[in-house]
Order: sequence, then structure tokens, then C-alpha cells
Amino acid sequence: MTEQTPGKKPSTTDQILDLLLDALAERQRARQSTPSSVAAPGDQAPRPSPVEEKPVPPPRPEPPPAEQRRAAAPPVGMLRSAPLVPKPEPRPGEEGWQPPDKLPSINMGKLLGRLAILVAVLVVAINIPVKSHGVSLARILPDAASLIIRDGLVLKGSGPEFYMLQDNKLRWISSLDAFEHLGLTWKDVHVVDDEFLTQFEKGHAIHLILKCQSSPHIYALENGKKRWIKDIETFTAEGYVWDDVQFVNCGYLRGLPDGLPIPEDAGPPPQP
Repeated sequence: MTEQTPGKKPSTTDQILDLLLDALAERQRARQSTPSSVAAPGDQAPRPSPVEEKPVPPPRPEPPPAEQRRAAAPPVGMLRSAPLVPKPEPRPGEEGWQPPDKLPSINMGKLLGRLAILVAVLVVAINIPVKSHGVSLARILPDAASLIIRDGLVLKGSGPEFYMLQDNKLRWISSLDAFEHLGLTWKDVHVVDDEFLTQFEKGHAIHLILKCQSSPHIYALENGKKRWIKDIETFTAEGYVWDDVQFVNCGYLRGLPDGLPIPEDAGPPPQP
């Protein structure tokens, strides 16, 4: 306790300190007067709860000295450079664009030339006579004996003439106009040997019969020339019928050159 001066009132701080000192002294006397507790023989002290052991991380390796780091470092020239971002290629029309390289040629011209030569050789080969009488491979058809002899059969020998078989007679088709007027095509033509044609008698030629409206005369077209038919009796004798007559412009008939009349001794032909 703090000493107090006689006749002087203690201060508040002194009073608080006195109270604290008194409390401490009282607690000290209480501890000294309490007997210490002794554990009984049969009692066992409680075991401490096991403490979970945490894994101890391995120690970090100490960094090597600066001299070793410098010695282990690769040379400057061997250091990898950072990856470069590829520059986009220029598009067609942009600056720096170049057309791609041309593909290797397949020599199309040379190939077409060889093909043309091969075709020419084949054409010559199929037109070379392969039989004793000179018939080429292109004109060889099945044996003429296999043909059915009938009226309207169109035959052709080694020459350019076409014939139509009528009444067992060969009738010469005098022009392509007459050929088309008959409604014939090349598919109707049978190419045969000249010897096969000699077994038939020649009949009247088949002409394209022409007439114009303002003229009474009738003409037969033969090799680009008009042949005047003298009269109706001659017209019928030649085997023509009225359905064979084709009406054309009179000016067209006058422009055609005159051929021999039918019959040939009929005299000068009149103009349409």
C-alpha cells in the first residue's frame, strides 16, 4: 500500500493502486493456503489425443552459385528464339501476290497428233481392197445371197450409182433429189459386188419429175439437167405416175440446163 501523508486525502490513482495491491495479496494468500492435489494410485492421467502428423515437404534444393549457373547456361547463339507469328500470304490482286507455278503439260497437242495419225491409218486400212475384185473392207457386207430379193431393194456396187430393184429390174436413181424424194436413207442401201448386179436386167431410170403451174410440160431431173418428157404415153411408159410429179417454180425450171429429151429423138425441148 502507498504511504499517505497525514492530513492529506489520497488521490484517485493511489486509491486504485491500493485496491489492486490488496487484490493481489489476497489471491497470493489463497494459493498458499490451498493444499496441492495428489492423484490417487488407481487414477490414470488422461492420454493426450493423437496429433495428426502433417507430411513434411522435402527441402528445396539450394540454388547453385552464380558461377555454376553461368557455366551451365547454353551459348547465346543456341538460345531458342520466340516463335514468330507467320505473316499472312497476300491474296490475288494484293501487293506481293504471285500466280502459282504452272502444272506440267500433258502434251495434249502431241497426243491429238498421234490420235489423228491412228485414225488416218485405220481409214486407209479399211479402204484397201482385200478381195480379188477390189472390194474394200469398208464395203464388205454379208454375202449377197443372204439378201431377200424384193421390190424396193436399194443396191449399190463399186460405182457411185444407186439402184432400186422393181419387177426384177434395176432402176437407176438418177439424183440425190430423187433418192430423198423416195424417202430413202443410207441405211436402206446394200453394198454388193458388181457381179451380183449383172444378174438383173436394167429398167427405166428413176428421175425426179418436175412441173410448174403455168406450163403443161413435164420434165425429169437427171444429173442436174431437165429432160423434157414428150407426152403422156411416154410418161406412162417410163413407169411414172401422177403422184411422182413435184410442182416447182417456173423460174427454177428455166434456170436448169436442158438435157436430152425423152425419148431422145423427140426434137428440141420446149421451155416451161
